[in-house]
Amino acid sequence: MNPASAPLPPGVLSIALVSEHASPLAALGGVDAGGQNVHVAALAGALADRGHRVTVHTRRDAPDLPDRVTLREGVEVHHVPAGPARPVPKDRLLPYMDEFGRCLARVWRARTPDVAHSHYWMSGLASLGAARELGLPLLHTYHALGTVKRRHQRLADTSPPERIGCEIEVGLGCDRVVATCRDEVAELIRMGVPAHRIGVVPCGVDTERFSPVGPVAPRGPLRYRLVQLGRLVPRKGAAVSVAALARLPDTDVLVVGGPPADRLDADPEVRRLRDVARDAGVAGRVRFTGGVDAGRVPALLRSADVVLCPADYEPFGIVPLEAMACGRPVVASAVGGQLDTVADPGTGRLVPPGDPEALARTVAGLLADPAARRACGAGGRRRVLSRYGWARIAAATETAYCEVLDAEPATTGTG
Repeated sequence: MNPASAPLPPGVLSIALVSEHASPLAALGGVDAGGQNVHVAALAGALADRGHRVTVHTRRDAPDLPDRVTLREGVEVHHVPAGPARPVPKDRLLPYMDEFGRCLARVWRARTPDVAHSHYWMSGLASLGAARELGLPLLHTYHALGTVKRRHQRLADTSPPERIGCEIEVGLGCDRVVATCRDEVAELIRMGVPAHRIGVVPCGVDTERFSPVGPVAPRGPLRYRLVQLGRLVPRKGAAVSVAALARLPDTDVLVVGGPPADRLDADPEVRRLRDVARDAGVAGRVRFTGGVDAGRVPALLRSADVVLCPADYEPFGIVPLEAMACGRPVVASAVGGQLDTVADPGTGRLVPPGDPEALARTVAGLLADPAARRACGAGGRRRVLSRYGWARIAAATETAYCEVLDAEPATTGTG
């Protein structure tokens, strides 16, 4: 600890979360702003609720950002000056990670945390050298793996060619990998990360903000409403939802995410999806909201009869949890973390990825059966409350920290 800093009470940890491209302050729905932003912000807050002191280190991407911002009591965001002070696509950030890591080392030398937890492979790479230099325990969460992305996207994968090698370096160099689902564990073992160095702590959801009770966004004149929420990138499968709509009469789909609403017309993915909608004859039944503030999301989810999560692949997938917490049935592709979170038939249905016919057939079955929708909604709410509340996720994360620190789990906070 920095001698100039007041010592923390016994059992209280000083925790550094590193999230190089995904700031907890970012608006959601952009190309590089999605589940990781939500996860880091919520985890930081939940750890602070347990009495710990958390600093989130993220890259400065605008010139007017202050050095440090208080996110809430117990959580501070540090804007790291690495690379240009403007938005840079995450796949072009690797050249700035040495600078990011040097800044972390300087900051941690002056105010040494008890433990560091990096999020995403470039954060892990930046954190590794600084943690080694200071003898600092380092845990890492990938959020997505380059091996999986390359397998699915092939030539469309825009990741730097060094990504997979760097991910292996991080997995072998950190003290513990905190995976988010069983599918990720299997992938990590195939990459050569020892199984005994991997633990599973899923992502969580705010069960008070995301609940069945609360405002409901207005709906159009059609009988049924489907909602697809998330980053507007091809792998999230919005084209599958739009194509499925041709087989779902009297139904519209609300696509939530992407650039701000006033920039939708210029967005390549929006243009592609509008072409898909025109070809399918459903252009009048597809609505794009653009990126939305986090506060609007629960009301949008509550407006759905069914929430769609048809990604080609999904490292974890927070949207199914948010929908389930709001008491809405989910139809999701049977991939990645969705195999863990969506219980078929208890909370929704799992379908093959990339199959509009299967998606339409499954959604049609739920739309025709209000009792099944109600049962799935209630089952999803129960599942989230029993497994995915942030208090539970923070406690499990704290346990992982304490195991790495070779200490008994702390007893601070409410747990």
